[in-house]
Amino acid sequence: MSVFTTVTREQLDGWLHHFPIGELVSLEGIPAGIENTNYFVTTAQGRYVLTLFEKLTARELPFYLNLQDHLARNGIPCPRPVPDRAGSFLGELNGKPAALVGFLAGKDITAPSPAQCAQAGALLAGIHAAGESYAGRMDNPRGPKWWTAVTPEVTPFIGGEDAALLRNEIIFQARHRFDRLPLGAIHADFFRDNVLFENGCVSGVIDFYFACTDALLYDVAIAVNDWCAGEGGALDDGRAAALVEAYGKTRPFTAAERGAWPAMLRAGALRFWVSRLYDFYLPRPGELTHAKDPGHFREILANHVARGDAMPRLP
Repeated sequence: MSVFTTVTREQLDGWLHHFPIGELVSLEGIPAGIENTNYFVTTAQGRYVLTLFEKLTARELPFYLNLQDHLARNGIPCPRPVPDRAGSFLGELNGKPAALVGFLAGKDITAPSPAQCAQAGALLAGIHAAGESYAGRMDNPRGPKWWTAVTPEVTPFIGGEDAALLRNEIIFQARHRFDRLPLGAIHADFFRDNVLFENGCVSGVIDFYFACTDALLYDVAIAVNDWCAGEGGALDDGRAAALVEAYGKTRPFTAAERGAWPAMLRAGALRFWVSRLYDFYLPRPGELTHAKDPGHFREILANHVARGDAMPRLP
C-alpha cells in the first residue's frame, strides 16, 4: 500500500526485537494501494510484510488478524500473522497499530483467462467455507450506510449525469434487502491484484483489511466485477460463468441468491465507484500515493443498469 507513515531502518530494527525472526536485513516501501502503509521486510529468517494501519484501530484489528490466522490454519493460502514474543499479532510502531505477516510468493495478473477466473472462484468459495467456523463478527464498514453518508461529499466533484446515476443507484439499492442471504466472513476486496499466481496456479490471497461479516454473494459480485469486466465496463460472460461455476462446486448458490444476483452486482460496483470517487477527490497526504480511476466502476455500474436482469445467471 502507499507509504503514509515513514519507518526508518533504525526504528524497525528496534521494533523487530519483539519478534523471534532474526535480525533485519532490508526494508522496502510498497508503492501500491491507498489504505495502509506497507513495507517488505527481510530478516535473517525470511521475508515478511509489515503493515501500519492508517485508519483501522487497535480495537478493530483483531477481527482481521485472527481471521487470517484462522483461514491459514484451515488451508487457505493467505498471509499468516506473526506473533511477537508475548503471542500478540498486533503491536504499535511510530504511533500506529502495526502487524507483521508472512510473505507469499507469486504475482497478480492483469488479463485473466476463464481458467484463471475459475481458480479465483474456487479460492473464494474456499475462503467462505473455511470462514464458516470463524467466530469473529464485523459489520461492513463500507456498506449502504457508508456510501449513503459520503455521497454528498463527492457529488459536487462530478457532472450532472454521473450525479444522477449515483443518486438513482443509491435509491435502487435502498429498495433491496440482502439480510436473508447466507452471511459469513467475506474478503470484500477480492480483486485481481489481491490474488497471486505462480506457475499457472493460485499461490495466495492477500489484503484482508476490508474483510467483514456480510452476504457471501456480495463477495462473489465484487470478484466478478473486477475479474470479468471487459472493455468499457461490460461483463465478459464467459469469464463470469467460469468464476461462478467453479465457486458453486464448493458452495452451491441458493434460490434467494440467484434472485438477488443482478442487484448485488450493482451493489458491488456502486461500493467501489463511491470509494474511488472519495479517494480521488478527497485524498490524504502521503508518500508514493496514488488514487485509482473512479470512471472504471462508473462504467461497470452503468453497464449493469443498462443490462437489467439480463445478467449472466448463477449455476
